[in-house]
Amino acid sequence: MTSVTIVRRIRAKPSVVYAALINPEAIANWWGPPDTEQVVSAESDSRVGGRFRVRFRKVDGTEHESAGEFLELIDSKRVVMSWQWAFGGEPEERGQVSRVVIDLRPIDVGTELTFTHARLQTPVSRDNHGWGWAGALDRLAHRLSSEAVPALTG
Repeated sequence: MTSVTIVRRIRAKPSVVYAALINPEAIANWWGPPDTEQVVSAESDSRVGGRFRVRFRKVDGTEHESAGEFLELIDSKRVVMSWQWAFGGEPEERGQVSRVVIDLRPIDVGTELTFTHARLQTPVSRDNHGWGWAGALDRLAHRLSSEAVPALTG
């Protein structure tokens, strides 16, 4: 098994970033790889033991859905969740449960986010997930650093 780690600096307070990671309306604004056309649905029961499910459509028309359970939630500091493809996604990961850990640290310009997706099955899957998550986190950083989401920046 293998993992991927991505670090982003986001011009928003940790509380704002944290809310965007667990709030379904906010998730719909950033989730999915760079070739995502639209998040079709996002559900999130943001409590330890609560479940999430996100379905997105890529520009080629294919739909993919990921789901999991929140394992640890520390307000404005940490999100840990299980991760599984409900359908679509990487063929090597079908039926497998991996783990996502997101740590938030306040910095002078906002938040340093460290994202790790662990327990991936192959280096190819790791690289593909890395590409997808990098694009999603870039979109998250852009949206939270702009005036585009005023409800989340207050």
